[in-house]
Amino acid sequence: MPEISRFFGIVIYMNWREHPPMHFHAVYGDHEALFTIDGKVYAGSLPGRALSMVREWLALHRDEIELDWQLAMQKKPLNPIDPLE
Repeated sequence: MPEISRFFGIVIYMNWREHPPMHFHAVYGDHEALFTIDGKVYAGSLPGRALSMVREWLALHRDEIELDWQLAMQKKPLNPIDPLE
């Protein structure tokens, strides 16, 4: 799965073979969660602080995430997205 961002120990991935709904994967240590584009966790879990940081990152980069989703559906290379600072 291609990595699209990394910050504070959290790695964000999106896969070229993904399925609806539009989503991305966030991994933090032994925890993994799948987030929809509206910030809901629909599988897995993250600790509270990591969860908040992923949602903050999502709010800042929603358009870029949507663009990467469209690229993934076309099996094109994904763009890196700036980390949360």
